[in-house]
Amino acid sequence: MSNQSNPELVLLGRSDEAGGCCPGPGLLTAPLGEDQAGELAKVFKALGDPVRLRLLSMIASRAGGEVCVCDLTPAFDLSQPTISHHLKLLRQAGLIDCERRGTWVYYWLLPEMTDRLASVLTRPAGAGADS
Repeated sequence: MSNQSNPELVLLGRSDEAGGCCPGPGLLTAPLGEDQAGELAKVFKALGDPVRLRLLSMIASRAGGEVCVCDLTPAFDLSQPTISHHLKLLRQAGLIDCERRGTWVYYWLLPEMTDRLASVLTRPAGAGADS
């Protein structure tokens, strides 16, 4: 295993260990393990900020599947470095990825993580509204 001096830089949901990529049980089917709860908490923390949630929504809903940072920044009354910081946190949580193309950076959604979050929060089939 590589020496990681900053564990926050590890993309969550991307594990080399067996089973690390699988969503596992939902909240309503079995209790989360300590590691899984810690990992998911970091992703939910990334989504817990209104700016990051808006950025993720803007990226995910963009026609063509990707958006230039130059199109994201004007939507906020924040500095470019602040927007970049929020985007970095979304990347560290494994929610988005990016690529530099010349001067600009383009972002896109990583659906594996949003699918994982959805599977954790989805009630099992056949579960009634009162279960």
